[in-house]
Amino acid sequence: MEWYMALALLIGAVILLMFAGAWVAFAFFAVNILGVFVFLRGEIGLSSMPMEFVLSITKFSFVPVALFILMGEIMLQTGVAYRAIRAIDPLIRKLPGRLSIVSVASGTVFSALTGSTIANTAIMGKVMLPEQLSRGYSPTLAMGSIMAVGGIAMLIPPSALAVLLASLAEGSIKDLLLAGVIPGLLMAVLFVAYIVIRCWLNPSLSPAGSDAEVADQPSAWKGFFTDVVPLLMIFGVVVGSIIFKIATPEESAALGCIAATIACLCYRQLDLKTMMKALRETAKVNTMILFVIAGSATFSQVLQISGATGGFLRLISMWDLSTLTALLLIIVVLLILGAFMDQVSMMLLTLPFFLPLAASSDINLLVLLIVMLVALEISLLTPPFGLLLFVMQGVAPNWIKLGMIYRAALPFLGIELFVLGLIVFWPMVATWLPITFK
Repeated sequence: MEWYMALALLIGAVILLMFAGAWVAFAFFAVNILGVFVFLRGEIGLSSMPMEFVLSITKFSFVPVALFILMGEIMLQTGVAYRAIRAIDPLIRKLPGRLSIVSVASGTVFSALTGSTIANTAIMGKVMLPEQLSRGYSPTLAMGSIMAVGGIAMLIPPSALAVLLASLAEGSIKDLLLAGVIPGLLMAVLFVAYIVIRCWLNPSLSPAGSDAEVADQPSAWKGFFTDVVPLLMIFGVVVGSIIFKIATPEESAALGCIAATIACLCYRQLDLKTMMKALRETAKVNTMILFVIAGSATFSQVLQISGATGGFLRLISMWDLSTLTALLLIIVVLLILGAFMDQVSMMLLTLPFFLPLAASSDINLLVLLIVMLVALEISLLTPPFGLLLFVMQGVAPNWIKLGMIYRAALPFLGIELFVLGLIVFWPMVATWLPITFK
């Protein structure tokens, strides 16, 4: 079978099963069995699959994924993370679109505590969206700010997806975690600037006087120092231990779990029942991730055995792509896939092709990974099937239609594309921090 036929068969089968509603892991498993039968002639190949599954998930580099998820679940299940949101609210005064700015600021802090885009968007949507709508804010501005900051959790440590991406690509987990900090914070600053400018030009988006009651709350700074600063110290433990080479990424994730547990105990929010619930939720998420990894790792091998990977790379080498052209091609592919697929599926489906393409086009591995991570983050807001669009639909009032959610996301989507362009044409935006603390 020609390589392009094998490629169409394998990739097409995965995409078809996903569109049919199959779980990502089971889609990969089914296509792996198909590929083994077609290209390894039956039972001999099937007998080796269980061993490949075990080898693919028993890597020490996957440990931070589980621990970062556990850290976030501890903060979520105890409700301690909500305290930070409530404490930030009174600090931002006399700015146009104040509550939308509070959403961005709180969501950024929340990202550094949980590392979960879905949890970030869902919780901010439940807490801040009703508040903004009740005070007469434009629904598109209110929803857009919440969805946009939700995706930042994929960039700012602790990001489980960044750890997973670096592990699968056999790159530096530490470097990729640090590389996401500046782009994530830059996006947050640009979101705030956009909100202020837009509300200044069109005051009807955030009616004057609607924030007076909240802004006059007493003891604002006391609340900040008691409810936000201690939680930010958890972020400091995770990132600081990596930057100053006190701990490996695996050890820093464990330190983060310990710091989160101590913080929740100090707030008297942690009991045995809550901890057990956090552990159960962590086990559920990690089981799903490990199944997906096992299926996708074997899928990469089936692609190689079939000749699809080699044939694709020979075709690419004939094009003689420059570094910039190859990066732009990678971004276009991810943005197109992002309109229809989830981030984990996209990452696992494209890595077997992008890694050799990057090597042949002289793309630095860290640059490739941070570009992929930002593009994956952008795809969370890409219509029609961006994941955060549907999370927002789930928490928004019934009268808000999906088309309104799409319109809310577009301006913030443009800001994220601008940051991605900065990274492509000026990689130091992302690589400065990893290089500085090498």
